[in-house]
Amino acid sequence: MSKYYDNVNKEIKEYFKILEPNFPEWLNEYIETKELLKQQYISVTCGTIYSCLFQSDFFYSSLDHSVAVALIVWHFTHDKKETLAGLFHDIATPAFKHCVDFLNGDYMKQESTEDLTLEIIKNSKEIMTLLKRDNIKVEEVFDYHIYPIADNDTPKLSADRLEYSLSNALFTYKLLEAQAIKEIYDDIEIQTNEEKEIELGFKTKKIARLFVKVTSKLSVIYREDKTRYSMQFIADILKRLSEDKKITKNDLYELKESEVIHIIEESKYKDIFNLWRKAKKVKVAKEKPEGVYYVHLQAKVRYIDPLVGGERISKCCKIANKMIRDNLAYKMDNYVYLDFKMD
Repeated sequence: MSKYYDNVNKEIKEYFKILEPNFPEWLNEYIETKELLKQQYISVTCGTIYSCLFQSDFFYSSLDHSVAVALIVWHFTHDKKETLAGLFHDIATPAFKHCVDFLNGDYMKQESTEDLTLEIIKNSKEIMTLLKRDNIKVEEVFDYHIYPIADNDTPKLSADRLEYSLSNALFTYKLLEAQAIKEIYDDIEIQTNEEKEIELGFKTKKIARLFVKVTSKLSVIYREDKTRYSMQFIADILKRLSEDKKITKNDLYELKESEVIHIIEESKYKDIFNLWRKAKKVKVAKEKPEGVYYVHLQAKVRYIDPLVGGERISKCCKIANKMIRDNLAYKMDNYVYLDFKMD
């Protein structure tokens, strides 16, 4: 096994075994490349793990997520190219993950960092050597969007969407136990959707409905007031540090999150950053608050309307349909703030 796998958290290792009982050994050399190992130091929570506004203290890394996506793709396809596309899909993720999309003004799609994926792979001597040895072209692995099992459009179910739903439910927000994760995963198979494309889908309505219940809760968590506030707050601090020549965008791709936090704590933003870290609750208002730093924006809506036997669950289950509609009705109109300015 690789150093990464040998050292991974025991709970994560057990989760990986649910996704694929027979870990593909050939994947290890790719995981051990410098570009992927950097992802060990980035939390999938987009920085929210560092604030008391959020209860989770479980560090699930961007690399853990990428390996898990690769395991799901391998489990259902046993195709090396598709599996590598899944492994590489977040290789261009910077520190604080989607906060940098907020920094780039891309808070609705949250895809701005993906543009660097091809460049990072091509510039990696290690990865390119492995691909050449395995007779795989970079064009076949840098864009996971070309493989519908790895990725597809919302609200379809893909390996990426499935993985962050399962791991967030299990580790970050503790909505499900490992046994329930296994029951959900074991109910999934490859089906054909209404567009005659292959897609991951459920065998039974009961399990699909449970999945919709959990992912609808997660969908709100991903865009609730405190989440939007925190992601924009981190993005704005990074922007100010960049303007002050204390950090560069390139640093966000090279440094660990802990190292970026150290830079913040050595800056003039230390006090407000620590106020955010210690905060237990954000404040909200319908009208613009005066004299404080506030956030007032929409955010990407992540939700899933999975197949059950080739049909969308929203079409064949009234309960699931209502859960999805209630989720989509969540409003993001509030002004969100804490009691400080950002000078």
